[in-house]
Amino acid sequence: MSSLSDTEHRGRGHHGGRRQRFFGHGELRLVLLNILKDNASHGYELIKAVEALTQGNYTPSPGVIYPSLDLLQDQGLITVQEEDGGRKKIAITVDGARTLEENREQLEQIQARIKARMVGHELRKNPQMKRAIDNFKAVLDLKVNHGEISDAQLKQIIGVIDRAALEISQLD
Repeated sequence: MSSLSDTEHRGRGHHGGRRQRFFGHGELRLVLLNILKDNASHGYELIKAVEALTQGNYTPSPGVIYPSLDLLQDQGLITVQEEDGGRKKIAITVDGARTLEENREQLEQIQARIKARMVGHELRKNPQMKRAIDNFKAVLDLKVNHGEISDAQLKQIIGVIDRAALEISQLD
């Protein structure tokens, strides 16, 4: 990947508390290039496009978007042109399109991860499902991260998870 270093912040949910970063190092810039490949845009529209992509679960702040855009511009991957009224039109360059294509596999992984995360978000809207998922995560965390666990125990845990997944997939 071309040097897409990053200043992205930790994703913040609407419910307070620290959450896992929504995008990893350099990923937001790939997402921005992907949005720009279809149409030139403005900064605010890019913020809204990312918000729509994540179904409202992540809204990048101007303090995240604009440094990312500045870096993309410095790397020659986008152009920024002043319009009447002070707005800036942002467009992908040929080099930006090439970088996007070179990183197509990473972009697909990002998109799959976003989609999987959105499924989890929908599930947690049901209070009983949220409780069950949180309970499951807490038990796994206690067993795997905070205790001594043998390879045999880890294998058992993986088997339980796989069997539960199989049972769920076979429900009518």
